[in-house]
Amino acid sequence: MANMREIRSRIKSIQDIMKITNAMYLISSSKIKRARKSLAATVPYFEKLQSTINDILLRAPHMHQVYFERREEIEAKDRKKGYIVITADKGLAGAYNHNVIKKAEEEMKKCSNNFLFVVGMVGRQYFLKKGVMVDCEFLYTAQDPTMYRAGCIADTILDLFKKHNLDDVYVVYTKMVTPMKAEVQFQKILPLERRKEERRAAGYLHAKFLPSPEAVMDRLVPNYVKGLIFGILIEAYSCEQNARMTAMEAATRSAKDMLRELGLLYNRARQAAITQSITEVVSGAKKLKK
Repeated sequence: MANMREIRSRIKSIQDIMKITNAMYLISSSKIKRARKSLAATVPYFEKLQSTINDILLRAPHMHQVYFERREEIEAKDRKKGYIVITADKGLAGAYNHNVIKKAEEEMKKCSNNFLFVVGMVGRQYFLKKGVMVDCEFLYTAQDPTMYRAGCIADTILDLFKKHNLDDVYVVYTKMVTPMKAEVQFQKILPLERRKEERRAAGYLHAKFLPSPEAVMDRLVPNYVKGLIFGILIEAYSCEQNARMTAMEAATRSAKDMLRELGLLYNRARQAAITQSITEVVSGAKKLKK
């Protein structure tokens, strides 16, 4: 049995760690609320953007727009595919980073002509350690998902797509399905999709756009993609904080269980020490009588 000093030392170290895990739980809770508030403030604007884009497609169905090019003439094996992988800048979030990286690797195995864009230091370090070339790292974006950073990512991928350096762009991130459940999502960003029902109804509507539908879309689409990426970054950031909250809550609970067990062990050691002291005193008294 460990002596009382060792047990006290272990109890103190566990109590110190429990303070840290509890503080991290509270910090993550606060960050989720702030991120959700930021997203809610911008959602109406980008919903209106999407509605406007759909409206233009409805009234100008035969319009050519580079960001809607499917490039079906390129065979599947020759298509240049870009993957934006969103991870965290640090661990202590359960299986959050592992699940995203695993999904990204599964999808990248399906094609040999891949281009990898990583958000988050965990993913960047993992792929570099595995010898996978990372084309661009958007540093400090995972912990600070702002509209400016989303715009940087959108400008990068839109420029590469426009220059035919990329034919398809996907994003791998985590989405919060319920407050207690999160799932890894594999979502296609480019090329943008046209809705079939809009194409069917387009012949009945007419409108005039100045200077042209293509010029209007050239202004709207980059802002729409920026808003889409911003929403994805916020969603991933919220899932990261939620995963960290769950992990820290479990760690705090485990620490309490360990403290309870160590408390019992400490009391047993203390009782054993008291019993031994009493036995020694009694034995000494007997010897003095003799």
